[in-house]
Parts: sequence; structure tokens; C-alpha cells
Amino acid sequence: MRKKPKAVSSVVPTEDQEQIRLATWLALQGIRFTASANGGSRNYLEAAKLKRMGVSKGWPDVQIPIMSGGFGGLFIELKRVKGGKPTREQVDWIRYLREQGYYADFARGFDEAKEIVLHYLRLTPRAA
Repeated sequence: MRKKPKAVSSVVPTEDQEQIRLATWLALQGIRFTASANGGSRNYLEAAKLKRMGVSKGWPDVQIPIMSGGFGGLFIELKRVKGGKPTREQVDWIRYLREQGYYADFARGFDEAKEIVLHYLRLTPRAA
């Protein structure tokens, strides 16, 4: 007996797919950003080299170097809509970046990340 294929709506995009969607949207909006390549599978030698070069475990996925509302930039750690959970290192980085005056947050999927970006860019300068 053949299995019935899953409905498209029940498929949860991967974190990579969500980030590609965010990157495409940001580029179409003309918003300058960069993304870290911290995740993914690597062989031991490459991982060791990147660590020596300063790659930091838990560093946020997307960085937008635009000042807004008194913040020095926006950092987003992107997770899947369902099933994605931040690591201890990711939580530590988000907390640290907030303490340093950056706007840093977690997003569950593209839609939430887009809302965070739009909210951030609408902020008015904070009073000193």
C-alpha cells in the first residue's frame, strides 16, 4: 500500500530555507545585511580552522548594521517555525548584544523575522 504524500501546508521549512527567504526579502528591500556561516556540517579540520579564525559558537544568523531608535544595529537568531530551540550559546550572545546596546532577538521563521526587521526600522530615537 502506498503512503499518502504529506500536504504541502504541513511541511515545516528548514532554518536554511527560512534564512534564504529572509535574505531574499532583505535584498529586495535594499536593506544591507550580512549573515554568519556558523551553522552547518563541517569536517574537523575546517571547524578547527574557523574556530582559530574567531568564529564564535552561537553568534546570531543575520546582522543588519543600521542604527535605529538609539540601537547600534539589529541581530537576529533565526529558528524554524516549529521545533527550533536556541542553544545556551545563542541565548548568551543575544543577552550580551542587548547589554551592549544592540537590538537582538530570536525569530521563529521568516514571517517573524520580517516583522522584527520592520519594527526595528520604524523605531524612533530613544531619549538619552
